[in-house]
Amino acid sequence: MKKRILLSLLAASSLFANAEMDAIKEQLQKQKEVIAKLEAQLNKLEQKSTDESKKVAVKISTLEKKNTNQSASFSQNAYLPDMAFILNMSALGRNVNNDDYANYAIPGFIDAPDTPDLPFNANRGFNFNYAEVALHSVVDPYFEAFAIFHISPDALEIEEAYVQTTALPYSLRVKAGKFKSSFGRLNNKHHHVWNFDSQPLIYKGLFGPDGISDSGVQVQWVAPTDTYLMFGAEAMQGTNTRSFGDTSKNNLYIGYAKSSVDIGDDLSVLGGVSLAHGKNTTQNATDVYGADLTFREQLGSYSALIWQSEYLERHKKLSDTTDKQAGLYSELVYQYNNNYSFGARYDLITKNDTDLAMYNAINTNNLDRYTAKIDYKPFPMSRLRLSYTYDRSKIIAGERKDVSEVMLSLNIAAGAHGAHDY
Repeated sequence: MKKRILLSLLAASSLFANAEMDAIKEQLQKQKEVIAKLEAQLNKLEQKSTDESKKVAVKISTLEKKNTNQSASFSQNAYLPDMAFILNMSALGRNVNNDDYANYAIPGFIDAPDTPDLPFNANRGFNFNYAEVALHSVVDPYFEAFAIFHISPDALEIEEAYVQTTALPYSLRVKAGKFKSSFGRLNNKHHHVWNFDSQPLIYKGLFGPDGISDSGVQVQWVAPTDTYLMFGAEAMQGTNTRSFGDTSKNNLYIGYAKSSVDIGDDLSVLGGVSLAHGKNTTQNATDVYGADLTFREQLGSYSALIWQSEYLERHKKLSDTTDKQAGLYSELVYQYNNNYSFGARYDLITKNDTDLAMYNAINTNNLDRYTAKIDYKPFPMSRLRLSYTYDRSKIIAGERKDVSEVMLSLNIAAGAHGAHDY
């Protein structure tokens, strides 16, 4: 009896085990089917992703080709030039009539038969002096371009048009085209940024109203020192007939060194020396030497005191003699705030060793000039200037005459006009 019970238990156990194994096998089969379905879905998703990636790649390729084909026009639109527009005009009273003043002489520098250039403030009454259009644009990572067109009542001229490098190594910079030389302190500045409306006497006598402005090439190098130190050299055509003028080939060579140093927190000192060497209209050599010094004391956020002085001397060899002439100007400007400034300037011819035979009956000593002015700027882009000038440097209608002049000038600068150095 006991044996039968044991056998029955063993048989039942075997049956339960087989049933459990069948259930596990069935579950495993179902899991395999689920895995197969999941793998199929995964394959579909991967295929879809691949197709989408190919479509995106095609779109990117198409856009790249389109951008490549349109790159030139895109660059032009991105690099449209900055533009500025400048107007200058004046109302003037003078104790000399217009015809006599237009034929003035400065003994040894400008003779009456040589009608002097009067580009600004020529007439008693109202003067529209000029309009200027200034353009600037970055050309590419290596060059930028500048152009300034000067429009007077009688003429349109290219005052400056040049390219300048932006990425040369070793702190080098090259400029080429038509430009104002960096000789001296004032020469490369345009009229509308001068501290006074009239050109210094010595600049007028040696270089004329345009200064040294010519076609050529310029190289400048800034030394890697804590103190600013810049050296420059220029080769120019030499068309300035006041001191040079032999244009059978380029004949004018200019060199200069400029430096600045800060003394304390508020005082800056700038100085420079310059040399210009070329041939004059007699095909002999002319040398012009220059030295300048500027002090700027910052008195507040918008207040400053600026003292600027410059000395020029010319040795001009002629057929049998060498003319030696020199002069200076010194000006003091007090900028009270961002609206008002006050200034005074003194001009003096210090040396005039030249043929003055045509002025035998006239005292040609002490050729000088005094100027005082008040500036009002309602906004940085507009300026009203009231000035008084007492000029003892001129021969008018064959006699030495002291010229008094009162002038109110207006200057407007509109558009993207870059900042000027002081």
